[in-house]
This record gives sequence, structure tokens and C-alpha cells, in this order.
Amino acid sequence: MKMTLKNGNIKSASKSFVRISLTDKPKGTKKFVRQNGIETLEIGAGKPSEMNLRKFIILCRAIVNTAKANKCKKIAIQFDRTLELFKNLRSVTPEHISQLAAENFEMANFDFNLFKTKPKEGWDIVEDVYIYGKFSLEVEEAVKKGQEIGKAVNACRILANTPGGDMTPSILAKDAKNAVKGLPVKVTTLDKKQIGKLGMGAVLGVAKGSTEEPKFIVLEYKGGKGKPVVLIGKGVTFDSGGLNLKPSNSIYEMHMDMSGGASGIHAVALAARLKLKQSVVGLIPAVENMPRNNALRPGDVLTSLLGKTIEVLDTDAEGRLILADALTYAKRFNPSVVIDIATLTGAVISALGLYASGLLTRDDALAEQLVRDGEISGDYVWRLPLWDEYEHRVKGTFADLKNVPGGSTSRYGGATDGGMFLWQFAKELGCPWAHLDIASRMTSAEGDELAKGAAGTPVRLLIRFIEQNAV
Repeated sequence: MKMTLKNGNIKSASKSFVRISLTDKPKGTKKFVRQNGIETLEIGAGKPSEMNLRKFIILCRAIVNTAKANKCKKIAIQFDRTLELFKNLRSVTPEHISQLAAENFEMANFDFNLFKTKPKEGWDIVEDVYIYGKFSLEVEEAVKKGQEIGKAVNACRILANTPGGDMTPSILAKDAKNAVKGLPVKVTTLDKKQIGKLGMGAVLGVAKGSTEEPKFIVLEYKGGKGKPVVLIGKGVTFDSGGLNLKPSNSIYEMHMDMSGGASGIHAVALAARLKLKQSVVGLIPAVENMPRNNALRPGDVLTSLLGKTIEVLDTDAEGRLILADALTYAKRFNPSVVIDIATLTGAVISALGLYASGLLTRDDALAEQLVRDGEISGDYVWRLPLWDEYEHRVKGTFADLKNVPGGSTSRYGGATDGGMFLWQFAKELGCPWAHLDIASRMTSAEGDELAKGAAGTPVRLLIRFIEQNAV
């Protein structure tokens, strides 16, 4: 999508551009008006007095989606007049509003069509957007930045949407290198032998059931002189559940179980592309969780990189196992903060529904910042408890730890159980740590105004956090 800022009035726009006019009619209302050869698409935005940043984000996507549905390749909008309509947004800087608009125009324009035959008339996308108004240099830069963020989210969605047969640990490692090509990011990929030599028994244990060998991907961007922010992304390229095989209604979208890894890769790439003054490290343990004859068995005991032993009660609770080794590995970078991102539990969906990711941390200041950055970026998070009262649930019977509580209470508080298991390794880091369970935001939800499939969460939150912590 090409975005062009034009100082002036939309009346000067070429007749080949469809004008977008926002009205106070109910959301979803649309009407085509043609007068003197000029086409105008009127879109209902609801009552101006009820507009807020959350609704503005959805409105920006709705503009592009409505244009796509009506096969409008070129659109023009009077942006300053739009902001005048929404008095509640006047406290937000023009730069942030412009960045959000550009991000969400790009996100709404995305469709995953990699495996589709291109129709003769081409894809239904918006190719050109002319934005009219009075623009400062700062606003122009904000629009460019917003586009880069939107593109990074879409790149994350491409990785996550790619079927498991076309996205193995080895392919993910290659895609990580491609994502940072031409950028000042060092990529190191550890193979099975190197992973074993290090002592990552949890990663190797999960990978045993697949003919696809595991990879441990390390991305390093040195943007600042201070300690790095370390992002750890779960990279299970397909999760069958292992010997605790998933039921058919739960296994379909499990090629997206590497969404955390995809977001970590593209957050590092984006930080480098935006030249942020903050060093960032991305760690992606990449495996397949499959059920062949030598797969991890319920009751098996694994020895983690930290040296703690883990009794595996459920082979479908594999993400926390590979993240455990990655958390221990992160310590060698002397991080300022560590954030892990994972489609970890179905329980977080039961707790929060489909519109926020779960946030678990022992650090109140970090929690407050992530919640705040989530609100500003549009990648919303909600804090769940990680109290001492839950810790006994991950203590092992025949090993130091167990990966799920087991017994009749195992179905209660599963998102906290996952976070508490990870805390047993994160507490050794010596720095603030947070766990983002993004299973609830793995795919787009009703009302998101995004294409079906991966949502690209939480790239926007991560880049906002990195930027705010830049030295």
C-alpha cells in the first residue's frame, strides 16, 4: 500500500480516487454516492462523542476493509476533518494518531493468499491512499513509522499462517535470517548437536517425537550501550500434542503455535529497521511436537539447562518446556528485562476471551508499563495472578518440577500454572521478567476488522515497550 500525504483539500484529488467520508451513522453503515463523476464512500463511524483510541483503531481498519469489499483500489480521505469530528481524540498527539492510522491501514489491507491462485482482476486490496490535511514533518515521519510497524505485523502473520508442512524449525531459522537481511542484526542458529552439548534437555525432549530436528535461533541487535531487552518466542512449528494427542477440533490451527516466535523475530527486525537506541536479543527455541515411537512419554523426566529436573505429566504442555531452557540461556546476555511470548494455554482463552493476552509477572512496575503500552499500541493485555499460593502446583513428585499439576484440579487456573512453571526458571535471571500468553490473541476475532488467521500479536506492544526503554 502506498500512502501519500497531501497538504490541502480533498477536492483537489483525482477522480480516479474514491473519497472516504465518515458520518455519525451507526458503525458498519456504508453508502456509495456518485456526483459530477466523483465517487464518495460514506462510512458510519458512530457517535463522535463515543470515539476513543480503541474504536479509532477499528475504524481505521474498517475504512480499508470497506474499500476492499467495494473493490476501491485508490482512496482519499480528509484526515484533519476526520480528527475534528472526534473531539475525544484531541488530547492525543497528531503524531500518534497518524502512526496508528498508518499501522492499521496496513494491517487491514493484509490477506494471506500465498497458496491461492491470483484472480485475473487481481487481489482485492487498496493500492493507494491519499491523506489530505495540514502535515508537519513529524507527522510525515509518524506515518512512515506506522507503515513499518504495520508491515512488520503482517510479516509476522505470514510466518504464523504458513502451514506446518511448509514451516519446520529449519525453515523458520532460514526465515529469521531473511527477516533481518540487510539490517545490523546477528543471527546464530544452534543445531541439535549444539543444543545437546549445551544441556538443553527440555528442548531435546520435546523434539524427540519428530523427524524434524530442533533449532535454537538467536537474533542480536546492538542498538544501544545498555543491557539488552531479551525477547523469547515459543517456536513450536506444529503442535500435535505429542502422545497426548490433541482432539481433531483443537489440532487444526496448531501450525500457528509458533506465533510467539514469529513476533519475536519481527520485533527484533523492526527495532533494527527503526534504528531504536536499545539493544534487543531474540531467542526462538524451534521444535515440532509430534507422536512418533520415540516421542516424549507421560511420566518421562527431563533435565533442563538450569539443572532442574522436570516430570512430564502431559506432552501437550510442551511450550513451557522449551521456554524453560530459553529462559536459562537468556541469562548469558545480562539482560535488563526478559519477556517471553507464547501461545501457551487454552486456559487463557477461557479466562480472557479473544481480545486480550494474558500477562503474568512478579514485577508490578513492569506489569504497569506493559498494560499501558498495550493500551497505547492496540495489543491489549490483562494481568493474571502469579502468587505464592499457586507455586505448590508445579512442584514435582518424582522430579523437581512437573509441567502440569495433574489430578482433579489440573483444569483450574491453567494460565497461571503455565506462568508459575516458567517463574521457576525466570527467578534465576536476576532481572524483571514477564510472560505473555498470547493464545487468546493467536487469531483475529470477530470485530477486529482483520483477515481470518494470525493476528500478529504482540509486535506492536513489543516495539512500543522497546522504544520506551531505549537509553
